[in-house]
Amino acid sequence: MSFARATARHPEFRRGARDMLHVSPGIAAWGLVTGVAMVKSGLTAPLAALMSLVVFAGSAQLATMPLLASGAPLWVVWATAACVNLRFVIFSAMWRPYFARLPRWRRCLCGYFSGDLNYVIFRERFPALEPAPEQEPYFWGGVAMNWSAWQGASLSGIALANVIPVEWGLGFAGVLALLGITCSLLQDRATWLAAGTAASAAVAAYALPLKLNILVAIAAAVAVGLGLEAAEEAQRRARNVSEEAGR
Repeated sequence: MSFARATARHPEFRRGARDMLHVSPGIAAWGLVTGVAMVKSGLTAPLAALMSLVVFAGSAQLATMPLLASGAPLWVVWATAACVNLRFVIFSAMWRPYFARLPRWRRCLCGYFSGDLNYVIFRERFPALEPAPEQEPYFWGGVAMNWSAWQGASLSGIALANVIPVEWGLGFAGVLALLGITCSLLQDRATWLAAGTAASAAVAAYALPLKLNILVAIAAAVAVGLGLEAAEEAQRRARNVSEEAGR
């Protein structure tokens, strides 16, 4: 409790929450759509609320709900959720220089609460991969805003799923929210190429059963991303070798 009080009182906590505030409406819209989708797909309200609180991964929830509703094999559901969340392995590797010194239980909490936009905004605030005392309060301020916006909207969607008319077009609102969040993550050539590859592969493999086009798109995007990273690393090594040879 003393750790929580000290963190909440830190100026960087408030700054982290403030920096996340401008993207909270998009996160809330996404959460609302996900909450409604879970109930509309056949989950009871208690199970949907449990999934929202425990899983806390909107893209994985939206990707797996149609599979659950269609009676897809469990391995397909698990594989889809794992592939959709593969990006968090990369995020975790990038968090390590900042938080490796923390106790394990705090690192586990960081893993649960971290999100895409938390990662992007945190890296903008602390571009140098070096630990600093103000980083953890800033992180918790951002995730507190992110988690509250998501869970508040998601639980509201679950509670109101049978009241909200289908004609409201919340699915389209959710697509717009996802597009806004996705565009904020496209920051360089590699991410643009990976995103373009994923979109093209998803459309090309749309006819596959059980939404397997999602897995195809993810696999293609990961392959392109890893290939670009390997090519850039090879270029850096070649450049370093040429520079050393010229000295």
